[in-house]
Amino acid sequence: MVRTQIQLTEEQAAKLKKMAAIKGVSIAELIRRGVEVLLHSHGTVTPEERRHRAIAVAGRFHSGRSNLSSKHDEHLAEAYKK
Repeated sequence: MVRTQIQLTEEQAAKLKKMAAIKGVSIAELIRRGVEVLLHSHGTVTPEERRHRAIAVAGRFHSGRSNLSSKHDEHLAEAYKK
């Protein structure tokens, strides 16, 4: 492991201390877990790779609606109402 130093607000430190006590782990462990979540959610995928992935998936799924491309705004509005 690599030792590092960070600065937290008083509120962040207090909340982490309480959470660590409840979960029975150290504050450092909570921070490591948080870093993992951050790294996993953002990953290291470049914008170009995301674009290629989006293009590759386009058209691979069937909506069951024959007019989706011409009435996509209406279908989207309907979906958000639910």
